[in-house]
Amino acid sequence: MQTYDVVVIGAGAMGSAAARALAAAGREVLVLEQYELGHNRGGSHGGTRLFRLAIDDEAELLRAEQSRVLWEELESETGVRMLDLVGGVDHGVDEHQVREFEEQFRRHGIDHEVLDPAEATERWPGMRFETKVLYQPRSGRALADQALTAIRESAQSLGVEFRPNCPVTGLKVAGAAEGLVDLETPAGAVRARQVVVTAGPWAPRILGGQLELPAITVSQEQPRFFAPLDPDSAWPVFVHRRRGDDPLDAATVYGVFEEGRGVKVGMHATGAVIELDQRDFAVEPNRDAALVSYVRDWFPGVDVTRSEAISCLYDNTERGDFVIDRRGPISVATGFHGEGFKFVPLVARYLSELVTGTGSPPTAFAL
Repeated sequence: MQTYDVVVIGAGAMGSAAARALAAAGREVLVLEQYELGHNRGGSHGGTRLFRLAIDDEAELLRAEQSRVLWEELESETGVRMLDLVGGVDHGVDEHQVREFEEQFRRHGIDHEVLDPAEATERWPGMRFETKVLYQPRSGRALADQALTAIRESAQSLGVEFRPNCPVTGLKVAGAAEGLVDLETPAGAVRARQVVVTAGPWAPRILGGQLELPAITVSQEQPRFFAPLDPDSAWPVFVHRRRGDDPLDAATVYGVFEEGRGVKVGMHATGAVIELDQRDFAVEPNRDAALVSYVRDWFPGVDVTRSEAISCLYDNTERGDFVIDRRGPISVATGFHGEGFKFVPLVARYLSELVTGTGSPPTAFAL
């Protein structure tokens, strides 16, 4: 049985970036992925993600800013563009929240503007605004597909081995004295001095009680891409904070423009809770109708009759925080609530530090 320094389980964005960071730290790394590389069953596929700084929690805002610097380092090291800072807008924010954001941004030197609705409409005529608009020029798009491809290729150049279509069917710590982990796969058993589990909502199933996780639920979310009426329109990334009696009326709406597909608009964390084995990629009609109705009201710059529904998974913890921690030879990162992609290089650093014993993530993420 071959023994590796580290086996990473899950070759999505978190796992691939962690594997790269560990290889850069001198570790021999194997990555096991249950599906093909770049599959669409989890949370890492797709062309774009939001990268934004208008975050209520100040510590998280600082982590986003730290991630931005790390993304730029990755761009420099790989020669591939990963962030496109087209700017970001938040609206629906009340006056008190606007002042709080301004104070936070000033404290940390983050560029921003507060615009009246008319000013914002003049800049972005494809959208409608009714409240003050908080604009952050250093927000924008994470170019997810090309970033993930470049991270994997960089990891491979550092010696990381990827094995797609190779699910882990058994995981067992071989003994306290050895501190090794035995992993069963259809291709045969492997052994690791340390294991990193970055398998999203599959993490509890893979760990099989070897490490006790907080309860994790899985929701199937369903944003849509809408065709812009003017192909030359400018689109920032956007978040609309809403209030309402019905959960769908109160849902925060987010979105981003993606070349070749249109303006992606979604209602955050409104998807049906499912079992992983029940994933069907199907559109739930009531949620979809609410989304289309919202876009018809708030986006004069798109054609609501030309759109494409897509499906993605969120892995959610009841407490609302990420889980990034280590117990013995096993480290885990999961529970990203559909908000993890912007933090990929920072999570990779946290995991590398856990494995190498050189640091630890924030205590808020502890098991």
